[in-house]
Amino acid sequence: MKKRAILSVSDKTGIVKLAKGLEKAGLELVSTGGTARAIREAGVAVTEVSEITGFPECLDGRVKTLHPKIHAGVLAIRDNADHMEQLTKLDVTPVDFVIINLYPFKQTIRRENVSREEAIENIDIGGPTMLRAAAKNWQDVAVMIDPADYTPVLEEYVQFGEVSRETKFRLAAKVFEHTAHYDALIADYWRRQLGGGFPELLSLTYEKQQDMRYGENPHQRAVFYREVLPPAGSLSKATQLHGKELSFNNINDTNGALDLLREFKEPTVVAVKHANPCGVGSADTIHAAYMKAYEADPMSVYGGIIVTNREMDAATAAEIHKIFIEIVVAPSYTDEALEILQKKKNIRLLLLPDIATPLPEGVWDMKKVVGGLLVQEADRVMLPEEEPKVATKRRPTDKEMEDLLFAWKVVKHAKSNGIAIAKDKQSLGVGPGQVCRIWPTQQAIEHAGEAVKGAVLASDAYFPFDDCVKAAAEAGITAIIQPGGSIRDEDSIKACDENGIAMIFTGMRHFKH
Repeated sequence: MKKRAILSVSDKTGIVKLAKGLEKAGLELVSTGGTARAIREAGVAVTEVSEITGFPECLDGRVKTLHPKIHAGVLAIRDNADHMEQLTKLDVTPVDFVIINLYPFKQTIRRENVSREEAIENIDIGGPTMLRAAAKNWQDVAVMIDPADYTPVLEEYVQFGEVSRETKFRLAAKVFEHTAHYDALIADYWRRQLGGGFPELLSLTYEKQQDMRYGENPHQRAVFYREVLPPAGSLSKATQLHGKELSFNNINDTNGALDLLREFKEPTVVAVKHANPCGVGSADTIHAAYMKAYEADPMSVYGGIIVTNREMDAATAAEIHKIFIEIVVAPSYTDEALEILQKKKNIRLLLLPDIATPLPEGVWDMKKVVGGLLVQEADRVMLPEEEPKVATKRRPTDKEMEDLLFAWKVVKHAKSNGIAIAKDKQSLGVGPGQVCRIWPTQQAIEHAGEAVKGAVLASDAYFPFDDCVKAAAEAGITAIIQPGGSIRDEDSIKACDENGIAMIFTGMRHFKH
């Protein structure tokens, strides 16, 4: 019985070489449209699908392979005598190879300003149907979607006269992964066209960006996957200019640093350690901002991550060069800055031109739990539309208000329970991730040292007791920002009034677990 291969690809990479190899191995080649032309122009004999089906390609190529003469040959089980008898009666030739890749839907929707009509026209119908049919009948059909498989599979066939069951099963698994990815992209595109929201059935798809040496700890395996359409300014769009590959913890921590950096429009530097901000500074220049971030907590900045929303200049690079820093991310670098920083072998330098771009609507925050997935809107809002409420007798001064809003941005990105102390657009102490709010308050005050006098304090959630206010008053803090809403708010207000502290309620909390 003669062997038959069907070839129909959008990506023509390697297809002519494969066709020549299959022809030499004695297979009859059947193809469609542009693929058939490419093969024929290379001097390889090929039969058009329409010659097999007796039905022309129609509807602008929308209908090509959807025909029993094709699908019966793909789906017939060779060890099933009844199947093979039916093929004989129907004059259908079994198909041994299916080589297909799909319309470029992903590439189409990645283009700027692509129309809905163009996107939809690039949804493949016949291709996925053929692929799924061939993969379902994997024991009899070798199905390929990836040009990287062409040569090894052809070599195996030429050497042994067949493709092994192990190889065919692996190829089939690759097909189902690919078609699931393809359909998930289409479903996500449709959801976005409808304005987003949370669907009843959620299919997520990602592409492997890199294998990692290990996860959070050396005994854990790990991989980094990226979204097909990541938002501007996200870490997966950065270009690495120098240094070894990012680790699992590097990526997680840097993502947190970028989240905080997006809150600022003025020149700002954010330093992060173990997913928590340890130094944040804003100033007229990026060098001055860096010095503020560094001096906020020199001990914790060591071995941390630095992100900046302005070009990295030589003066700032020279300061960074003095200590051990894991990662620097900037929208651009001067030549002098790169030369200075690249002298350190182990530092990772990342370029992210859109680093300060705010997150668009529709971005999700997801947390995997065993047996499920938590999905929520990203926390894109800093304050509610209503003006913050002054809860105390004394109103904050304009200067205090500026520092309060700065501290509020910082505490939003500290793990809960979170406390941030700031002054003069500089974080002085950050107390994150404690189970009792007084502990991060005490920690932040201790980190701030003598600079705490005249500073302000931000809390990501309300004070259930007045102990934090009393600790702040004793340290010399002059103003507090917090959500409010505790049944014991009056206790905190009273403690503020007794100590001349101004306190405002935002009416909005920023838990980060």
